[in-house]
Amino acid sequence: MITVRDIGFAYGGAVVLDGVGLVAEPGDIVGLIGPNGSGKSTLLRLIYRALRPTSGMVTVDDIPVAGLRGRALAERLAVVTQESSADTPMTVTESVLLGRAPWASAVQGISRADRITAAAALERVGARHLAERPFAHLSGGERQRVLIARALAQQADHLLLDEPTNHLDIGYQHELLGLVGDLPGTTTIVVLHDLNLAARYCDRLVLLNHGRVRAAGTVDEVLTPDILEPVYGVAVQRADAFGAPQLLFGPRAGTEEKVALR
Repeated sequence: MITVRDIGFAYGGAVVLDGVGLVAEPGDIVGLIGPNGSGKSTLLRLIYRALRPTSGMVTVDDIPVAGLRGRALAERLAVVTQESSADTPMTVTESVLLGRAPWASAVQGISRADRITAAAALERVGARHLAERPFAHLSGGERQRVLIARALAQQADHLLLDEPTNHLDIGYQHELLGLVGDLPGTTTIVVLHDLNLAARYCDRLVLLNHGRVRAAGTVDEVLTPDILEPVYGVAVQRADAFGAPQLLFGPRAGTEEKVALR
């Protein structure tokens, strides 16, 4: 379980998050959604302790994240960010093995069991064939799958993903999020811009706007026109398709007339 209690954060004098809270229950996928600049990625960084909050607390299984270090943190949290360099002079296998570093012996280093775990993680994301390729030579979508494999190789109980479907085509977007949903016993928090992907693969959603929680709850509770239209500034229609809500977006009333007058 991941619990965020009344988190606040500011860059200089600018408040980015103000009194934000959420709970990710064991095994759930919680989607962080909201417009650009609403604080989604900042909240994720606060959860995995890359940033220090100005107020509030984050706990993992009731243990304050602020007190976790090194292996203790790696045992609980695996993270996939958008910030990994594409210029790293490693093969794909070597990159995935970084996920095993917290468990490696200081004397023996990476073991055969670690290599088997890394290979299995690459297999799960459909990237086993890339094992000996230089990481720097991969496409954006291939890199993203390898970074997911690194997180899986870490074998933590909690997974944090910052826009993992970036650079992936539609098929791989669904494949990747379906894979995350099939991870047994893993609690996941994922930042997503695509609300239709969030509707299909998340158990609960937290909608941020201007650094505050605008709505939180199930997909059905959060993804409604009344909630989304004032946040995103567009018209929203909702339908059901393939067993999940699907959203259609269009200009708000009056926009067409403004465009026609230009």
